[in-house]
Amino acid sequence: MIWVISRFIVEAYKKVSDSGKDKIVEKTGGNSSIMTIPDSGCVMENGASCLPCTPEEEKKIVTDLRNESERNLKEGNLYFVISSSWFRKWERYVGIDGDENLIGNQSSDSRHINGASSVVAERPGPIDNSDIVENGSDSDGKGNDIQLRRMLIEGQDYVLVPQGVWEKLHGWYKGGPELPRKMILQGVYHKKFDVEVYPLCLKLVDSRDESQSTIWLSRKASLTELFQKVCALKGIEQDKVRIWDYFNKRKYAQLSVSNKTLEESNLQMDQDILLELVDGHQSSKIGMDSTGNDLALVSLEPSRSPLTIAGGPTLSNGHSGYRSNLYPGSSLGSGLTDMDDGFDACNSARKGEKGGLAGLQNLGNTCFMNSALQCLVHTPPLVEYFLKDCRAEINTDNPLGMHGELALAFGDLLRKLWSSGRTAIAPRVFKGKLARFAPQFSGYNQHDSQELLAFLLDGLHEDLNRVKQKPYIEMKDSDGRPDEEVAAECWKNHKARNDSVIVDVCQGQYKSTLVCPVCSKISITFDPFMYLSLPLPSTITRTMTVTVFYGDGSRLPMPFTVSVLKNGFCKDLLLALGTACGLKSDESLMLAEVYENKIYRYLEMPLEPLASIKDDEHIVAFRFQKKEIGKTRLVIFHRWQEKAELFGTPLVTYLVADQSSGADIEAAVSKVLSPFKKTSSAKAHVGKENGILLDGLDEECSCSDAQSVENAELEGTSCTDLSIPLRLTDGRVMNFNAFKKDTLFESGKIIGKLLRVVLDWTDKEQELYDSSYLKDIPEVNKAGLAAKKTRQEAISLSSCLDAFLIEEPLGPDDMWYCPRCKEHRQAIKKLDLWMLPEIIVFHLKRFTYGRYLKNKIDTFVNFPIHDLDLSKYVMSKDGQSYLYELYAISNHYGGLGGGHYTAYAKLIDENRWYHFDDSHVSAVNESDIKTSAAYLLFYKRVRSESKVEAGEASHSHSIS
Repeated sequence: MIWVISRFIVEAYKKVSDSGKDKIVEKTGGNSSIMTIPDSGCVMENGASCLPCTPEEEKKIVTDLRNESERNLKEGNLYFVISSSWFRKWERYVGIDGDENLIGNQSSDSRHINGASSVVAERPGPIDNSDIVENGSDSDGKGNDIQLRRMLIEGQDYVLVPQGVWEKLHGWYKGGPELPRKMILQGVYHKKFDVEVYPLCLKLVDSRDESQSTIWLSRKASLTELFQKVCALKGIEQDKVRIWDYFNKRKYAQLSVSNKTLEESNLQMDQDILLELVDGHQSSKIGMDSTGNDLALVSLEPSRSPLTIAGGPTLSNGHSGYRSNLYPGSSLGSGLTDMDDGFDACNSARKGEKGGLAGLQNLGNTCFMNSALQCLVHTPPLVEYFLKDCRAEINTDNPLGMHGELALAFGDLLRKLWSSGRTAIAPRVFKGKLARFAPQFSGYNQHDSQELLAFLLDGLHEDLNRVKQKPYIEMKDSDGRPDEEVAAECWKNHKARNDSVIVDVCQGQYKSTLVCPVCSKISITFDPFMYLSLPLPSTITRTMTVTVFYGDGSRLPMPFTVSVLKNGFCKDLLLALGTACGLKSDESLMLAEVYENKIYRYLEMPLEPLASIKDDEHIVAFRFQKKEIGKTRLVIFHRWQEKAELFGTPLVTYLVADQSSGADIEAAVSKVLSPFKKTSSAKAHVGKENGILLDGLDEECSCSDAQSVENAELEGTSCTDLSIPLRLTDGRVMNFNAFKKDTLFESGKIIGKLLRVVLDWTDKEQELYDSSYLKDIPEVNKAGLAAKKTRQEAISLSSCLDAFLIEEPLGPDDMWYCPRCKEHRQAIKKLDLWMLPEIIVFHLKRFTYGRYLKNKIDTFVNFPIHDLDLSKYVMSKDGQSYLYELYAISNHYGGLGGGHYTAYAKLIDENRWYHFDDSHVSAVNESDIKTSAAYLLFYKRVRSESKVEAGEASHSHSIS
C-alpha cells in the first residue's frame, strides 16, 4: 500500500505529542498551521506510520469507490449500514453539502462559493452505529447477528455504502459495529437490485420444551440452508428433523429440504416455525389434546391497541404479525397453497353473516396494502367480476403480465373476504405474489398505498387482457383535425391493444395539449388514465423575514417580511422579496444563510425548497446590478481586534474591474460601509423596535453615494478613506494575512473569483460606525414574537381539480421535442378531461418529494359523498351522466417516518359505511368519514336516470 503525502505539505513536518494526539506542523508559503491526527488509523500493517488523507482526498476516494460499485452491481455484493448521524458529520467534514451527493462533480474549491459552506466542520470521531442497533444486540461485533432497530428509513436514519467505502472509512475512523448486508436480485419481470437491510427473522419453536430461538436468514436463502441452521443450532441430525410453517401458531405446511427460497415458501417476518423430532421418542405436544388428537383451534380476536405504528398493533417494534390469531381447521397442511390466507372449507361464512366485512391481518407494515385492497374488493364491478368464474379471461402468455398469477391471487383473496363472514384473513399468498412480481413491495417496510394501487390495477389489466397478440399501431398527430375524430381514433387504437375489465371499468381519457413557446406548434394527444393525481393548492402560507443588503452601499440594510407558500421554493421567495423591496429589472437578489457570523451557504438554487429553511435561521439577501454578476465577488467579514472573534453579518459586493488593487478593494469596502456611518440624518429616519430594524425607510433618508460623501466631508474625512484595518483571509476565516494597497489582484488568478477580507474593528471605529445593523439581523421567524398560527383553510376537491387542469410549463427535466423546431422545448402543457370511466379514483398528492426533503400536507380536503357532478370538467359531449357517488376511501395518518393506513368502505346493498383497520372492522357513521387523512377517493358513476332528470337535478350539486 502506497501512502501519498498531501501536496500542501511543502517543506517538512515534525511530530509533537499533545494530549494523546499527534500533531503535524505544516508550512505553506511561510505560514504554519497545525493539523491534528487521531491515534487510530495511522499505522499500516507493516508498522510504518502514515498521514491521514485530507478532507478533499477522502471525498475523492469515496466518490471513486461508489462510482466503481455502481458500475459493477451484482447479486451478493456486500454493503454496510452506517448511521446517518455519523455519516452527515463526515459529509460536512469533507465538504459535501445538502445539495451535493457523493457522485457530484463539484470541486472542493467551488464548494465555498456556490451553495457552499464556509463553516469548517470538525473531523468526526469513530464510526458510531449505536443509535440504529437494538440494545444488547452487539454480541461479537460482527453485523450478521446484530439486529437493527425496526422502522429505520434509508437516508433519514441510515445510509448504505459499498464494501470498499466501508473499508476505507473504517480504516480512517475505526468504530462500528460492522453491519454488513448483501445485495439481492428481486422480481420476475421487473428485476432490480436491492440491499437486504432487514433479513428474515424467524421464531423457532421447539416442540420438546416449547422454547423459542431466533433465526436470521436472507429471504433468498433456501430451505436447505434453513434446515442446516436449525440443526446446527439444536445439535440434531437433519434426517431426524421435521420443520413446519407455524404461522399464527397453526401448522400450515411441512417444509422440506430443497432449493426453494424462504420468500417463495411465503415465510413472513417474525413468524413462527415449529421443530419436531421424528425418531419416535419425542413428539409434538403443541396443537394436540390429551388423547393425542389434533385440537380444534378456536379463533381469538387479538386485543386492539389504540396506538399503532405503521400498521397495526405494535408487535416486534411495529412489524406486527398477529400471532395471537388462531384459525379453525385441520392442523395438517398439504402444501403452501391459497389456504395460507387463513380460509378453507371449514371456515365458510356462518348463516346470517354478511359478506365483505372481513378484515386483513397485518403481516408487518402491510397496512398500506390492506387499505388499498379493501377499497378494491369493495368496488362493485370488480366484486361482480371476480365472484364469478373469470378463468377464461386469464392471459398467461402476456409478456407484460404475471402469467395470470396476480389476477388469480387477487380473485381468491376477494372471494375469501366476501365469504368468511367477519373472520380476518392473512393475505400471505397475495403478498408473496406481489413481492415476486413487484420487488419494490417486498420486505416489511412501509410503502405508499397509491403506488400499490397503480401497480395492482396495471398488473390486473395485463393478466386479464383479452388481447393475446397486440398489433403494432403507429400514432398520428392531430394536425388540426377535430378533437372528436382524434379522440375516437386514439381510444380505438388503445382498445386494440388493451381490453380488460380494468379498461372497461377504471380507464378514462384525457386530452393533452402541448404548445411550443418558440414556433407555437400545437400537439394534441388523447391518453388513457386509471386514476387522477390531484395536487393540493396550498392556501397555507409561511411568513419569512429577510434582511436586504445593498451591494453598492446606497442604503442601510432593510428587513422585509413576505408571505410565501409553505411548500414553495427559493424562487418564490426571491419573487416575493423582489416585489417587496422594489427590485428593478436590471437588479438581482442573492440569498444567503448566515450562521455563526459566517455565510454558511448561498441559496442561489431556485429549486431549493423553503421548507429547508428553519424558522430560527438568519437569511439575508444581497442586492446587485445584474451587470456586476460574474465579476470578482468581495466578501467582508468583521472582527473585534482585541478579542480576535468574528461578529455580525458578512457583507458582499463586487469588484467590477478585471484587475483590482488593494486600493480598489479598500474603496469598495468604504463604499459598502458608508451607510453605517453615524449621521443625524440616518438616525432621524431609521429606528429600532425590540432590536429589529423598522421597515419603510423613507426615500429621503437613503444614504446614496452623494449623501455619503456629503456626510463624510462634514466629519472631515473622505468617502474613500478607511480607518479600519483590512486583512486578507481564506475560506475558513482562520488565517489572516497583511493587506497592502499596492497589491494587484487579477480575477483570472482568484479561485472562483472570490476575495475575502476581514475588518478589524476597534472601539474607535465603533464610535464612527453603527455596527448594530450588522448584529441585529432578525430571524426568519422568531418563535417568541411569532404571530398565532392561522387556522388551516379547507380546500375543496374542485380546487384540486382546477390545479390539476391548469396550464403550466414543463419542467427543465421534462422537455418536449418539438417536431417543427427539431429541438427539445419547455412547452406549455394543458390537460383536459375528455371521457370519464365508471369508477374514478382521485389521488390527493399529500406527499411532496423534493431533491432535499420530503413533506406531507395534512390540509383538509372537502369532498362530496353524494352527487359529485363532474360534467363541467368533461369536454366530450357524449350525453353520458357524470354524476358520481363515493364508496371507498384510503386514509393515511401520521407523517412520512411512521404512519398508518386504514380504509372506509361502503356496503352498497346495506347502504352503510364501515371502517377497516387491518383485522379490525367496525361500523362508522357517514358524517365521520370526512377527515384530513383522506388520501385516495373512490367514486362510482350513478346510473339511475332519475338522478339526472330535471326534477332531481336541483338536488345534485357540483363539487365547488
